[in-house]
Amino acid sequence: MSLSTSPSATLNSSFASKHASSWQRGATSAAKQLKPFATEDIKILLLENVNKTGQEVLEAQGYQVDCLKTSLPEDELIQRIRDVHVIGIRSKTQLTARVLREAKNLIVIGCFCIGTNQVDTQYAAKHGIAVFNSPFSNSRSVAELVIAEVIVLARQLGDRSNELHQGRWNKVSSGCWEIRGKTLGIIGYGHIGSQLSVLAEAMGMTVMFYDAVNLMALGTAKQVPTLDHLLQGADFVTCHVPELPETSNMIGHDQIGQMKNGSYLINASRGSVINIPALIDAMRSGKLAGAALDVYPAEPGGNGDYFTNDLNFWAEDLRSLKNIILTPHIGGSTEEAQSAIGIEVSEALVRYVNEGATLGAVNLPEVNLRSLTMDEPDHVRVIYIHHNIPGVLRKGQLPIIAAMSRPSLTHVVNEILGDHNVDKQMTDSRGDVAYLMADISDVNAPKIKDLYQHLEELGSRIMTRVLY
Repeated sequence: MSLSTSPSATLNSSFASKHASSWQRGATSAAKQLKPFATEDIKILLLENVNKTGQEVLEAQGYQVDCLKTSLPEDELIQRIRDVHVIGIRSKTQLTARVLREAKNLIVIGCFCIGTNQVDTQYAAKHGIAVFNSPFSNSRSVAELVIAEVIVLARQLGDRSNELHQGRWNKVSSGCWEIRGKTLGIIGYGHIGSQLSVLAEAMGMTVMFYDAVNLMALGTAKQVPTLDHLLQGADFVTCHVPELPETSNMIGHDQIGQMKNGSYLINASRGSVINIPALIDAMRSGKLAGAALDVYPAEPGGNGDYFTNDLNFWAEDLRSLKNIILTPHIGGSTEEAQSAIGIEVSEALVRYVNEGATLGAVNLPEVNLRSLTMDEPDHVRVIYIHHNIPGVLRKGQLPIIAAMSRPSLTHVVNEILGDHNVDKQMTDSRGDVAYLMADISDVNAPKIKDLYQHLEELGSRIMTRVLY
């Protein structure tokens, strides 16, 4: 059996002596550290040079942690993921359904970044695999990059620097501006957009923003009712939206045509948001005075001379433009941001592996119970992830294995738990998946085995975990 679903390691360990040693420590009111059987058997694969802070959090738990500096091609990734229980990635690794199908032991994915579009989160949820990310730890770093780009574009600093590197002295003021008094238009007023708003106002800019939902503005920023309003009124337009069908090619020929003549366009969100050929045309015609891109539709899997037409057919045309800043997806690449992301995501992974807590998960219901204490030595925490169908929790006849695929008979979780002393229980659902967490007292190894086997037999089951 896999470690993520089997209590066999618990049953083979000395259940009684483990709790006796807890009492001997004398910490009768301290939080009880739940463990997923033998922690040294938990295998973790970290890809794409996850920050050392994250590695240290995981290694401190006694897990087996394997770290690689790069992403892996799909076939190699499939080979490596088959026996791991936890995988940590950044933005390059693609965890498709084909990859996840081979991950028989996987219980949780950590995205050490903001986005999760590189993961098939629906497939993961339907197979009981939680996905965590870091939604705001790098927000300040991205906001600072964008405000720097606004200044660099307004003063044409990139071109002047390149010219002087080539030995050419070209002191000009034509087409160079202060940003004070200019209008910044922010598309997407989330963690990054709102921080950028504050920075821009502090530098004397007027801020307007467009978002799909009504939000409270910070400072004197104003929300506009439509994207057209923003495009027509802003001197600088910057994109901070997730990758969704609605945001694909959000800024194309028609939208750029509505922008002010001589305005600037910045994208530090997702590479699919801006139509790059439309941007190139606008730069060549003079419609746009400058642009800054940190993300692209296709990005290399590692560092090297890869930003060519072989990657994106327009790459060399883009590179030939004046007053355009091209950076290799470094918006969140600061020491501070990566350190914070490493800690935040790793701690979420530890909480999930050790305690089953799903707070912050992007694809499962958010469920948590208060920690067990050392005063509760003979307790076990049961995690039951199941299909969200009517009748799963109500009492009724015990299921028979032959009817496991019939939803009408998969309805007896509470009856199974009712044979035990349930101290605390919480359940919630999200779409087609439901998540139940229960703390049960007065248990021993045979009772745990019995409980586990009954839950495993339910046709509604996606994954069963037992933590003690």
